[in-house]
Amino acid sequence: MTVMDQSAPTASLKIVGPQANRRVAVIVPMFRATYVEQALRSVLAQTRRPDEVIVVDDGSPDREDVTRALAPFGNRITLIRQANQGAAAARNRGIAATKAEFIAMLDADDEWFPSFLSEQLAVLAADPAIDLVYSDGVVTGRTRLAGQRFMTSCPSDGPVTLDALLAQRCTVLLSSVVARRQAIVTAGGFDLTLRRGQDFDLWLRMAHQGAHMAYQRKVLVLRRIHDDNLSGSAINEQERPLRVLEKTLRTMQLSPQQRTIAEERVRYLDASLARERGKRFLEEGNFAGAQREFEHARHGEFSWKLYAALAGLRVAPHVVRRLFLLRAPSGAAHLTAVSHTS
Repeated sequence: MTVMDQSAPTASLKIVGPQANRRVAVIVPMFRATYVEQALRSVLAQTRRPDEVIVVDDGSPDREDVTRALAPFGNRITLIRQANQGAAAARNRGIAATKAEFIAMLDADDEWFPSFLSEQLAVLAADPAIDLVYSDGVVTGRTRLAGQRFMTSCPSDGPVTLDALLAQRCTVLLSSVVARRQAIVTAGGFDLTLRRGQDFDLWLRMAHQGAHMAYQRKVLVLRRIHDDNLSGSAINEQERPLRVLEKTLRTMQLSPQQRTIAEERVRYLDASLARERGKRFLEEGNFAGAQREFEHARHGEFSWKLYAALAGLRVAPHVVRRLFLLRAPSGAAHLTAVSHTS
């Protein structure tokens, strides 16, 4: 195993070396070692073997566990260690470390099915105009959606355009992405200032720069949901794209139509976020907080459940809470499948 310690801040991405070399590098950022061995076994079991596998240890606190997990792979992987800077910095570090034409992205808690690389690379080879391809996956782990296809809850409908991404008609599963490195670099790579949603932000910037994207409905990825996922809670699932779209509206030059689409989506997500916060407050017995959030949500969406909850909170808040707790799934209730992992 090649090991490189790089504690300096991640530099800007640069185009290096020949681009049309048909090589594919797999980038696996990690912080915990829990599932990384399973992820890497799935990479090395591909029918089309990767040319490089780069694991970026983003300042993991369990370095000994990382070493043990990676030891079986020997010189088949390159390990880069860096001080903790977040998933965006780790992915940029991995991309900067390769000259491969194609970048395949895999989170350390997900897995690929054996034909993943061959199927995705075939799409890119068949149409040189496509810069990025993603696929469907199956959800597993601590979630009510276990066993379902990712695109059941996060559909992709029609062409992948900037408009479709802004409206979230198309949702990209990060661990299913294979992209041309140059398209990622041209868009500036992952934004280090975003703690969550860096992938969604990158897809928007790539589309804005003219990158062409496509998807397959084939199930090629196992998407694992667990307690340590950054993308875990229902509140995070609304807040992450909301903050990215707010940034997009501030920084990106959009057409009037695109701005309208983004603003409408922001209003929807803001209301959804308020609804989820209201549920959390209700679960905790904070009735004033629940009422405040449900009132906020009511201004952004019509729902008879919201009206009923608000009416109940005014006259019998304890009864509303008991009914809510009876109907709500336990424990893993807040873990969902949407994949903006980062």
